Amino acid sequence: MCVKSAREGGGKQTYESMFYHELQSGKFAGTIKGFPQTICSWCKKLKYENGGVDIRRYVLSTMCENTKDLRISSREDGVVQYLGIAADEPLRIARHINRPGYILPLVEIGWEEDYCGLWCQYNDLLSPIYTDSARGGCWFCHNQSVGQLRLLRRNYPDLWALLLKWDKDSPVSFKPDGHTVHDFDRRFQLEDEGFILPDDPKFRWAWLDGDIQMKWF
Repeated sequence: MCVKSAREGGGKQTYESMFYHELQSGKFAGTIKGFPQTICSWCKKLKYENGGVDIRRYVLSTMCENTKDLRISSREDGVVQYLGIAADEPLRIARHINRPGYILPLVEIGWEEDYCGLWCQYNDLLSPIYTDSARGGCWFCHNQSVGQLRLLRRNYPDLWALLLKWDKDSPVSFKPDGHTVHDFDRRFQLEDEGFILPDDPKFRWAWLDGDIQMKWF
């Protein structure tokens, strides 16, 4: 993924260059920017040993530093945002339906998600990614499902290797519950070796820490 950064004179920046460079100043100087995380209860327990810095502040700076100017500019310039929320997504609709500057065109015309998919397919606009995937988000997104991560590891080993590198460098975990990309890599390896069934509803992360063969008894 490449974006243009105003901070760098409008030059192209990759996800890695924006989030995985060494910070040069401030409280976090010398550390590597890592995975942006949402604020939740687990953050309260995590603090840096050096001065007990609240990691929630680090998370917010990671998430917002590169989008702050864009959000301010959007409000000042009266930008209207069109969101592709379908008519059968009540929770998402409720969050945006009455917000100034937001328009939900699919809701206004009553198009549900399945109908949108059929329309795109009929008009040859459906992304090829949906042939073996349920989503078309960023490959490095921490919100993707276990199944999506499994597909990434199987079909794109070079990207998976890069994600493992980022996982090692990041000062915060890939998932909000504390699990890392390396945890998922171990899980998928055990699946490949036949010790764990993919998407086993009884799966427990504790299996990775004990005698995996004992789980069958």
